[in-house]
Amino acid sequence: MDALFYVVPCLILAIVLFFGFHATRHWWQIRAAWNSGLTAEGHCLRTFTTTYGNGRDQVRTMLHHVYEFTARDGRVVRFEEEGGPATTVEGDIVTVHYAEGARIVATARRPSRAGLAASTVGVLAILGVVAAICVGFMITYHDMSSEFPFGDDTTESVTIEGN
Repeated sequence: MDALFYVVPCLILAIVLFFGFHATRHWWQIRAAWNSGLTAEGHCLRTFTTTYGNGRDQVRTMLHHVYEFTARDGRVVRFEEEGGPATTVEGDIVTVHYAEGARIVATARRPSRAGLAASTVGVLAILGVVAAICVGFMITYHDMSSEFPFGDDTTESVTIEGN
């Protein structure tokens, strides 16, 4: 039973680390696309929305765009991006910022380094608080269980000497 109080926080920590890695990787990719200086004329091929939530009072909608452009090496690249402007519709021409490599990273967002950094730092701060709570919980539980052994089968034998 004691293992449960360590396994659950460790699983939460693993999820926090996964999302932290994903947020940091996304930040580096978008930053690389903006810093490369490479741009191309892209076309919005499709827009669609996804909804998620509990289906009653907390439903959220995310706007997606599918773009296509030709990189300077001649490759035709198609990519999907979440959260773009609602004014961009199918058929619109957009400026695509991209970074070359084996896997081209592209974005149709206008460069906003401060906004991207602020949102990434905000996400990492929230994840850091969750991680600190998990670690604090495990440390506190460990200290309390070693001070007051719950459910241990060890019993002290007491002998009472009678007259």
